Amino acid sequence: MRKITAGLFISLDGVVEAPETWHFPYFNDEMGAVVEGSAAESDTMLLGRKTYEMFAGFWPQQGSDVQMADQMNNTPKLVVSSTLDSVDEWQNSTLLKGDPFEELTAIKEQSGKNLNVVGSITLVRSLLRAKALDELSLLIHPIAVGHGVRLFDEGDSVPLELISSTTFSTGVLHTVYKPA
Repeated sequence: MRKITAGLFISLDGVVEAPETWHFPYFNDEMGAVVEGSAAESDTMLLGRKTYEMFAGFWPQQGSDVQMADQMNNTPKLVVSSTLDSVDEWQNSTLLKGDPFEELTAIKEQSGKNLNVVGSITLVRSLLRAKALDELSLLIHPIAVGHGVRLFDEGDSVPLELISSTTFSTGVLHTVYKPA
């Protein structure tokens, strides 16, 4: 059975927004191996509307000479949105219509590798609340960003069970959780 997984860069104070502005000083081969391993274990990207629109505005215009362009453009993408009518802007994209949790449950029963949520914080939150996310991989950076969107909204209570944890040489902590 396939799993729905999500991997996020996160600061000590829970910020997941705009990691490109704070996470690069901590990126090394250890972190790269986690990111590459996650990609290797999945064959489908799962995206929310905002991430889809942002990526669709960039990746289709990138050629094979750009690192990750072929992977991003050729990988099948499932988009969860109640406001989009189509996802024709980016090849290999399919809009999930109807109840996304019912559709995702059926897709998980199909053969294949994992479905990996890329970015899409609102979608990650929804999947966690619905207990539809099978694994949450967090790369916790030793920095307090102080502002920005956090993974959990105030008032959210999401019990999780730790599956594994590893500390990297940069001080980044890689933790993997499943719903408790």
